[in-house]
Amino acid sequence: MHHFEYRDGVLHAEELSIERLAAEVGTPFYCYSTATLERHFRVFRDAFSDTDSLVCYAIKSNSNIAVIKTLAELGSGMDVVSEGELRRARAAGVPGERIIFSGVGKTAEEMQYGLAEKILCFNVESEQELFLLNDVAGAMNVSAPVSMRINPDVDPKTHAKISTGKAEDKFGVPYRQARELYKQASQLNNIKITGVDMHIGSQITDLQPFGDAFQLLRDLVIELRGDGHNIDHIDLGGGLGIPYGNQENPVPLPDDYAAVVKTHTKDLGCRLLFEPGRMITGNSGILVTRVLFVKNAIDKSFTIVDAAMNDLIRPTLYEAYHDIIPVSDTRNSSPRQKTDIVGPVCETGDYLALDRSLPAFEQGDLLSVMTAGAYGATLSSQYNSRRLIPEILVKKDEYCVIRPRESYEDMLSREKIPSWFSET
Repeated sequence: MHHFEYRDGVLHAEELSIERLAAEVGTPFYCYSTATLERHFRVFRDAFSDTDSLVCYAIKSNSNIAVIKTLAELGSGMDVVSEGELRRARAAGVPGERIIFSGVGKTAEEMQYGLAEKILCFNVESEQELFLLNDVAGAMNVSAPVSMRINPDVDPKTHAKISTGKAEDKFGVPYRQARELYKQASQLNNIKITGVDMHIGSQITDLQPFGDAFQLLRDLVIELRGDGHNIDHIDLGGGLGIPYGNQENPVPLPDDYAAVVKTHTKDLGCRLLFEPGRMITGNSGILVTRVLFVKNAIDKSFTIVDAAMNDLIRPTLYEAYHDIIPVSDTRNSSPRQKTDIVGPVCETGDYLALDRSLPAFEQGDLLSVMTAGAYGATLSSQYNSRRLIPEILVKKDEYCVIRPRESYEDMLSREKIPSWFSET
């Protein structure tokens, strides 16, 4: 569910017309709905209301500080994968005790900052990372709270580029090596074992892989406790899929996912941590773009818009599908045709949709690319020296530009011409 709907023939974000926003901010832009963000967080959190749990929003899905703040106000924790994300969480007012630090390549500097901020836990992903964290914590005369991220070698049945729980994926410690690594950790002076972590992938729409992974996780917790380790929390990751518009079967609801989790964690007496990202932000955002030209080639139609792959790379990077609808509902009654929705970037891969049956758009039409709140703005770039586009947050009948459109002056000012070039 989301809060983007037609009112009086025009697409609205909550109570604000997208046509008005386009006129005042210009296109292209991202638009997020506060009501949708809040609802999706609450639905996930409330599915575990009868457990000791903490939902740690995965900042990588949408790292705008205003989005983080919106969720923090609801009591959300944060899952970060870099010092930059950790700084964003702290800037939004999230206390360190509600932050977990994931990622396969943490640097000593990032570890130092996480320890200084007294974060809840480091999710350690390798033996060398564990030893480095122990050295960093020792130099600071503190103990580092640690859970090991376990790779269960479970196929999440999702896109290969967002799978994280198979043996060939770079993430986590192999399941069969987990007990030995915990033994090593227990012998380090500045490591405090607190939990176990497992995250198998993203956009998972079949609950079976979760069940398979969580059973292995349950077995491991029992074994680790038998080895004498204190396991007081389980981090079950994220990955629950959302509807993008092309699913043959409905995606699981948070309550369905919660039932699987509770089946495998009952009687363990562990606090449950979660790292949802896409599930919270995906349907909360849209990308609004305007038709520049319509080009009809032989047996092919191209609808050229002002948004491009540098603004939303998911279609070309992941072969991802996004529903695309006109901002004016009257355009929905136009004859439909197959067309490619493409951008201005000089790449054949610059597209938002391929061979899609859509209304016959005309120059100047506004289009909305749906379900663009996750991995849209965070993956954007300045490719082709295109400026980063605005992000807008709507709340009822108000809006705020939470990231302004980058100016060309800002873009150029970050680069420097060496002094050995003669002045011109």
